[in-house]
Amino acid sequence: MALPQPGPTQTDGTPLEQHSVSDLLRQLTEQTTRLAQQEIELAKAEMTVKGKRLGLGAGAFSAAGLLALLALGALTAALILALATAVAGWLAALIVAAVYLLVAGVLGLLGKSKVQAATPPLPEQAVESVKEDLKQTKEKAKEGRA
Repeated sequence: MALPQPGPTQTDGTPLEQHSVSDLLRQLTEQTTRLAQQEIELAKAEMTVKGKRLGLGAGAFSAAGLLALLALGALTAALILALATAVAGWLAALIVAAVYLLVAGVLGLLGKSKVQAATPPLPEQAVESVKEDLKQTKEKAKEGRA
């Protein structure tokens, strides 16, 4: 003789049939609120990580700008030395300027990659999690109607 299979139960162990509609709606509201709060916390954490990446990228861009300014100073010194002295002096200043520009280019590319890694500034994991939650909720609702 087979034992009867128990029906769906609440987290407190009581069968769903013993709960009123208002109890079930209250529980749904509480669970939905809790889920929304958890999704907001996930979004906050994700935005914090992206903000840090964006800050690193902005710092690299700032360093690139500073080095480009130094290169401009070296180029200015090279021009002055070219007009005032022999070739060796301005050639040395031109080499320094070329090195500064090379370093600025590398930092600029690094900054660009960091900024691209932080964009778009959307909490992608939280959005995906909400989509998954909605999908599961729809499936459970369909199962409940069937």
